[in-house]
Amino acid sequence: MKIAFLVYNMYGIGGTVRAVANLASALSEHHEVEVVSVFRRADSPRFPLDPRVRLTPLIDARHRVWRYAHPNGRRPSTMFHDPGPAGSAVPPSRLADHRVAAHLRRCRADVVIATRPLLVGYLAEYGRPDQLRVGWEHRTLDSHNPDLRAEMLAAVARLDAYVTVSDADARQWRAALPPDGGAEVVGLPNAVPAPLVDPLQPPHPQVRADSRTVVAVGRLIPIKRYDRLIEAFAKVAAVRPEWDLRIYGSGRTEGRLRRRIDALGLGDRVRLMGAHAPIETEWAKAAIAAVSSDGESFGMTLVEAMRCGVPVVSTDCPFGPAEIVTPGVDGLLVPLEGGSDAYADALLRLVDDPEERRRLGEAALATGRRYDPADLADRWTRFLTDLTGKRARPAPSSRRKQPGAARDVLSGAAFALGETTGRGVAAVAELVAVRRRNAARRTDPQAPPLPARCAVTEDGSLRVLLDPSAVSATELRDSELVFRRRGAGDHAVRLPIADHGADGVLLSRADHALAEGRWDCRLEPRTQPNPARADFARPVAVTLLDSAALVTLPLATDGGRVAHWVPYATADGHLGLRTWLRPAHAEVEQVLAGEHAVTVVARLLAGADQGPDARVVACGPGPEWEIPVRAADDPSRIEFSLGYATALEHRTAARDAVWDLRYRPGPGRDTVPLGRLAGDIPDRRRTDRYPAVTLDHPTHGATRLRPVFTSRNNLALAMTAAPTA
Repeated sequence: MKIAFLVYNMYGIGGTVRAVANLASALSEHHEVEVVSVFRRADSPRFPLDPRVRLTPLIDARHRVWRYAHPNGRRPSTMFHDPGPAGSAVPPSRLADHRVAAHLRRCRADVVIATRPLLVGYLAEYGRPDQLRVGWEHRTLDSHNPDLRAEMLAAVARLDAYVTVSDADARQWRAALPPDGGAEVVGLPNAVPAPLVDPLQPPHPQVRADSRTVVAVGRLIPIKRYDRLIEAFAKVAAVRPEWDLRIYGSGRTEGRLRRRIDALGLGDRVRLMGAHAPIETEWAKAAIAAVSSDGESFGMTLVEAMRCGVPVVSTDCPFGPAEIVTPGVDGLLVPLEGGSDAYADALLRLVDDPEERRRLGEAALATGRRYDPADLADRWTRFLTDLTGKRARPAPSSRRKQPGAARDVLSGAAFALGETTGRGVAAVAELVAVRRRNAARRTDPQAPPLPARCAVTEDGSLRVLLDPSAVSATELRDSELVFRRRGAGDHAVRLPIADHGADGVLLSRADHALAEGRWDCRLEPRTQPNPARADFARPVAVTLLDSAALVTLPLATDGGRVAHWVPYATADGHLGLRTWLRPAHAEVEQVLAGEHAVTVVARLLAGADQGPDARVVACGPGPEWEIPVRAADDPSRIEFSLGYATALEHRTAARDAVWDLRYRPGPGRDTVPLGRLAGDIPDRRRTDRYPAVTLDHPTHGATRLRPVFTSRNNLALAMTAAPTA
């Protein structure tokens, strides 16, 4: 069977894209599968597709000039309004109308599956009658606005079938469609593959047991009700301050959520982590998974967490959670009418009962297996086969088929000739030049990146497993895995890989003390003509980064020095390593940003001690100044308060400035860095955020003061000019 999925932007991130990637990959085991993406916004998809799946983009929108190359790209679509794509970076256009219609008319798939309302409209309008035309609902009937709901019902009635991701929503669609509507409506849950991080292998069972982190994943949009989750967690943090909450995702409510976190004083306890893929590496760090939505069409994040052995706390919202979670068996369901109080009670129930967390997590693993892609692919195959048998179809067109490549070239040329006019000619020339420059870079002597997985072991060492399909045995024999420190010339750690096997290459904490800085990982020949340049090196592209062990790993004080390593993916997807190595360090445990001052609690490590006249020194663009330190009950901890009004007196210039805060144990002694190194976060500038206070400076005007972390994860105070109204 030939199956084609029609997706708006397969190169994006979100539940629909994940669901398509999972199902298409599973179906490719026994069928010929194509994913047609209306827009291409990146070089490759964020979610992996099985190599047997053919990915076909219709409009290349990787460069801004594409709209000028095609005037129809700036003209609005004639299809009904779909708010999701309409609010995206590539809104529906007349160009999309033309491209999709042309593709559907020439498509030779047996089944075409449209994955969002706009695409369902296209399929109903332009789909061929000799094909099975199937819509796939990833939201719910109730979630669409009235106008879109009416358009959708009219379009679905013209299809052969409509698939929802819950049985409850399927019943609503059946009731809303006319009795003689042609579409057969059925509920089939989304497929969720086994995680690439094995939840049963060390260190993950121990991390789950020791973790004090609640994790939530999803777009930052109103229906997800992360405001409810944050308010509930505030009640948890008040009695269990050692717990923290991480929210992974991006969206339009981020600013509102950040303000709510600031208002509740949760800057140290709640972190907005941004979007992350693949997400199973982050579920592996969780003790509890949280879903706080007002509505979930399915609840993919619930199943993803369950497949990682994490117990879930979810609102009992329409439609999906109640079909996934069995209360008290593999998770907890919280009535919506209970609000944040009921949700806080459910969280505290699991926070205070590690044995129940363990029991629910084990049952969650069994529940998650019910959504294995192979099983869902079988259910889809049976459904489509049965549907084919029920439908009498006209014979396929007998017109002569053009070879696929020639057909694509001809249609592309026709669109270029028909849609490129005026300013578009110059834009096309610019686009061609951009592509030529990119092609030149790709043919540069620099070798292509080498895919690899990286995992942190229980003692904080790094294990790198190279993709055997991307490197030859000869290259392995003649090369070394090299970690090279940036800005340090030929300062590098070289690891032999001739015996690279199932366990990969180990960068051992016991064998190596890495200087503080950032390190890049590459595959280099044993004999390098110029080690500083590494002309023939292959960067290591990290495909999976498992740093769960760092969540519960304490800072090491090897040999009287504080040492810590955090691997990360660079902006271009390569493996990087952030290291710290300090003879003394003060680890910031708490930052309380109030209206008049910021209070900090820090733990002294290695060579740092609590002297009789200890101070915190603010070092910046002007003369340094000192803040008194209060002795805590625990001699290994210090506490100090930095008054904003006092700090403002030291603003000596109009330009923005950042004052580093360092601990001095006593007069004449060297200062010690104050920072937050422990854990798995290589750069805390975005995740550890605190509210700003605006005060009036007599010379330089309104000034914003805010505690911040620097690029080295050290604590500082930023003083900047307040934006004018």
